[in-house]
Formats: sequence, structure tokens, C-alpha cells
Amino acid sequence: MTLTAHLFYFLALLLAGQGLSDSLLTKDAGPRPLELKEVFKLFQIQFNRSYSNPAEYTRRLGIFAHNLAQAQRLQEEDLGTAEFGQTPFSDLTEEEFGQLYGHQRAPERILNMAKKVKSERWGESVPPTCDWRKVKNIISSIKNQGNCRCCWAIAAADNIQTLWRIKTQQFVDVSVQELLDCDRCGNGCNGGFVWDAYITVLNNSGLASEEDYPFQGHQKPHRCLADKYRKVAWIQDFTMLSSNEQVIAGYLAIHGPITVTINMKLLQYYQKGVIKATPSTCDPHLVNHSVLLVGFGKEKGGMQTGTLLSHSRKPRRSTPYWILKNSWGAEWGEKGYFRLYRGNNTCGIAKYPITARVDRPVKKAPVSCPP
Repeated sequence: MTLTAHLFYFLALLLAGQGLSDSLLTKDAGPRPLELKEVFKLFQIQFNRSYSNPAEYTRRLGIFAHNLAQAQRLQEEDLGTAEFGQTPFSDLTEEEFGQLYGHQRAPERILNMAKKVKSERWGESVPPTCDWRKVKNIISSIKNQGNCRCCWAIAAADNIQTLWRIKTQQFVDVSVQELLDCDRCGNGCNGGFVWDAYITVLNNSGLASEEDYPFQGHQKPHRCLADKYRKVAWIQDFTMLSSNEQVIAGYLAIHGPITVTINMKLLQYYQKGVIKATPSTCDPHLVNHSVLLVGFGKEKGGMQTGTLLSHSRKPRRSTPYWILKNSWGAEWGEKGYFRLYRGNNTCGIAKYPITARVDRPVKKAPVSCPP
């Protein structure tokens, strides 16, 4: 449910003051807290939330109010067309959100194992738009990682199966669970990196299907079943692309979707539109969430509606954007997708653009984990 401008105004006033005190959440505070409680009740119904005791309810209500005020602040600061507000994560603190849905920070180094390619030529002739979702049977449905911090495995699996579908016209879904159970470099549901998944595929000589080896939402240490099922897709290596966004766009348009790792901070509050953040609101160096980059385009200019605290309208320029596939279910964001501004490394999108090279296996020496 969309929040009213009145409620956002109320929350902004709270944020401008000393924050939510216990007295503001009591009946003595008058009708406004009751309005907030009604919105919170609707949130609980929509996302099936319940709390163990009254103290926990009161704590979550305070977090909920803080997050809505934070969303309003982001609405004021964003330079794109994004809308921020209530999401499935509105009762979580920023720390809880990071612990539950991201992975550890990516290392401040270029991965030595990924093949580097001189790909500047791919940026020479880039089409105005590209959306692999529009090609039948190429992009699979949105997954939901739940409480398993396996965005890295899902992004890598999506990358492999998408490229395999493009190359072979065999429309298979590959096993995310195999990447978790058989992973020797990452940490399963406690986080990892996309290259951990690729190393697992190389060492297992391919991946089983999702149908044979289905996702469980948790890992099974020392229960790798890779040898039990036949392989349905293979890779020969994986590639680190240039950090030039024009080059990334050209490569994506020719070869297919790739994985990227971004700073996910703003996604806790994201509803729809194109996020154009500044480095101060979304640090491009602190990347902690892996997703699949499936396309790009440009949102037409026109009249931009003002914030929820102001109903003024102002002209805006056309906005170039990336289209990204997330792993938090289809009810989040734009039916499971989100868009980031294209051209200024928003939220670190150009830091680790990595993709597999799919093909039938060749005999190679086992691959070791990165140091």
C-alpha cells in the first residue's frame, strides 16, 4: 500500500526532531501514532509479519517509522526517477538487512583468476536499448533467496543458464543448490562471490539441473551430490570485463546477460524507477550484493513529479539506465527487477562485471580458491 503524503510529512517531522521516543508510540501522543500503527498493521498483513511479544512489536514499529522517514529522505536526494517507501524489508534495521540479504564485502583487488579481455571494441557500436527479457525463454523467472545469503550463487547460475540457452537453445534451469552444497571457496548461505560459483562449476565439470537438484534455501555441508546427477550445462572459464560502462553495454548486447556486484544499501527502500545515487548515499566501493544485468535503455524525458512533500512538477532529461534481475522474489521492486542509472558507476555497478564462457567441457587442472 502506498503511504500518504500526510504520513510521510509526519515521519519527516519525527526525523527532524529527536527521533521516535517511547511516548510517541503511546495513546497519549494523539491520533498520529494511531495512523502509523494502522499503516504498520497493513504492512504486517501484506508481508505476513508477527512478533513474539509487545516489546518486540514496539521495537519493530519504531524501526518501521525510521525506515519510512529514511525512504522520504532518499526520495528527496535521488537524482533519478526512483521511488522509495515501504518494502518487504521495512521492519529491519540497516544492519539486519545487510546481514540477511547481502554477502561479505568484495575484496579490494581485481580477481586474478578471471580472464581479462581487451573489450574496448564492444563499446564502439552500442544499440540504444537492449532487454534480454524480451527474447522468449532466455531469462528465467525471479528467484527468492529467502534467508540464505546466496545472491552470488543465484546470479552465477542465472548467468550460466541464460548464456547456455542463448548458445544452444536448450532451455534448462541449473542448480543453485549444487553451488551451495559443493562450494569450497565461498561460505554457502553465509555469503560468497560469483567467482566462487564459477570455480565450483569448473571443478565439478558442469552443473546439474534445478529439477534434479532443487533449491532448499539452506546449504548441506559435506553433502555435495554433484556426482549423483547428470550435467546439463558447462563453462570453460569466466571473464572480467572492462569497468567502462559503454563497453559493458556493448558486450551485453552481443553476448548476453552478465553478473555485477553492487552496493545494495538503497534497495532496502526501493519500490520502482531509476536510482541515480551520489557516492555519499551509495558508496560505489562498498559492493556487497550480486545480481544479473539483463539489459539497458533510456527513460524518456518529460515532467517529473515533485516529492511527496511537494506537488510541484519540473522538466527532466531522459535518463539512461541498467536493468537488473534481483533474487528477492517477484513482489519486490519492479516485479523482481530494478533499474540503476547508467553512466556514473551508480552503486559500484562497474566494479566487478563478470561473466562465464559456456561450452562443452575440456580437460583442465582443478581450479584453486583465490588467496
